[in-house]
Parts: sequence; structure tokens; C-alpha cells
Amino acid sequence: MTYEEDVAAEVDMNIIMTGSGKFIEIQGTAERNPFSKNQLEELFDLGKKGIKELVSIQRKELGDLELLDE
Repeated sequence: MTYEEDVAAEVDMNIIMTGSGKFIEIQGTAERNPFSKNQLEELFDLGKKGIKELVSIQRKELGDLELLDE
């Protein structure tokens, strides 16, 4: 995300997962107003979806290399 997007974000959410879907880090902080459980679930689902897409692209480009978590 760009600097402008980052400073305007209402929630700072970090989700880090392995290629097999195991979690390394989940961290979320409200930057202004508190967020609801529904918003947390939406952010979580979006994060998982994005990570899955990135892993798919990496596997396509790099081939089926042995990953650290598998």
C-alpha cells in the first residue's frame, strides 16, 4: 500500500501465513476508532484470500519447490 493509503487506514492488520495455510502472525490495531468482530472477520478473510492468491502466483512462477512449512 502507498504511504497515503497507509496513513489513512483505520485499522493496521498484519496476517502472515505459510504456503500450507498455517499462521505465523496475526496482529490488528485500530488506528482511530475500535473495530467490530464482523470487521475483524472481514479483514481476516480478505487477508487469507490475498495470501492464497500470492502463494498461487509464487508457485506458478517458481514451480513446485519444497516449502519450509510442508
